[in-house]
Amino acid sequence: MNIIIKTFTELTTNELYAILQLRSEVFIVEQNCAYQDVDFKDQKALHIIGCKNKKVVAYTRIFKAGDYFKNASIGRVVVKQNERQYGYGKVIMQAAINAVEEHFKQTKIHISAQKYLLKFYTGLGFEQVGEEYLEDNIPHVGMVKN
Repeated sequence: MNIIIKTFTELTTNELYAILQLRSEVFIVEQNCAYQDVDFKDQKALHIIGCKNKKVVAYTRIFKAGDYFKNASIGRVVVKQNERQYGYGKVIMQAAINAVEEHFKQTKIHISAQKYLLKFYTGLGFEQVGEEYLEDNIPHVGMVKN
């Protein structure tokens, strides 16, 4: 999987369409969750795109401190369902962590993690902060990596 990092204005129309399609496929259809994915935050984000055979198979977006949370943050972490067995979740997250450090010069990173992925994010150095909460009717926990 190749990693591409772009600002919103650098994304091509086809790349943006593929990103939105993947996010919709997983977060709305697979997880059966009706929510507003197009949230006008993409314009502030750096987009971390994982491509395989010229197709988007993994994605996340990162924000500098203050653009979404108090600290730098990572969100919308997603891997195409039929590509999950290859460890692309870990690859895209490590690319996002590295990008936060390189582009924003930050090491403290906040995420809002779906609770069932707690072990996955703990394995990447994140620690739970605060209590469980519902976001779009899905249990989430705040997590921070220092």
